[in-house]
Amino acid sequence: MIPRAGDRLTRIPPWVSRWLGFRLSPPPPLPPYMNYFWSFIGAFCGLSVVQAIFNYSDYFLGRKVPGIIASYGASAVLVYGAPQAPLAQPRALLGGHFLSALVGICITKLFSLIPSRFTFDSVRWLAASLSTATAILVMQITDTTHPPAGATALLPAVDIDVWNLSWYFLPVVLLSSTMLLAVSLLLNNIQRVYPTFWIAPALPI
Repeated sequence: MIPRAGDRLTRIPPWVSRWLGFRLSPPPPLPPYMNYFWSFIGAFCGLSVVQAIFNYSDYFLGRKVPGIIASYGASAVLVYGAPQAPLAQPRALLGGHFLSALVGICITKLFSLIPSRFTFDSVRWLAASLSTATAILVMQITDTTHPPAGATALLPAVDIDVWNLSWYFLPVVLLSSTMLLAVSLLLNNIQRVYPTFWIAPALPI
């Protein structure tokens, strides 16, 4: 993230702003093998942190939260493997997953109002398709497109463990995204730069 006029990060001490992706000048390009190294370390650590929280916390175990929401494996590819990509930036990571989870829960709950449990189960596939299609539309409108979030939207319809979480799925998704982001801010800013923007990319001068 290169400074622009009025950028608030310029007011923060460099030893802090560095970990928010701020640089006064672009860093030198890394050799490919160093990118491979940091992608591997980042994905391993990020996914491990998320799974450690949900697999070893009595709070989450008591609520039968899955060890990880599967779509975050795909998010790790973007956030750690392609940290410069627009679809990997914090707005997309946080907003895309949360909005998609909200869409998925809302649509699947509407389908669950069908009186017959058998009929509801027989049309879960339709709820899943409608959830992802609607989530794509919502992400496009809000500029939060994050491809792995498409899977987050359909999970309430196709994964019984996620469905049983009900509305609690939303804070689980928000915490998962936040942990992935926190690890990325730490590891991706050692030799690389992340994010390239927080809310919107810098306008060309």
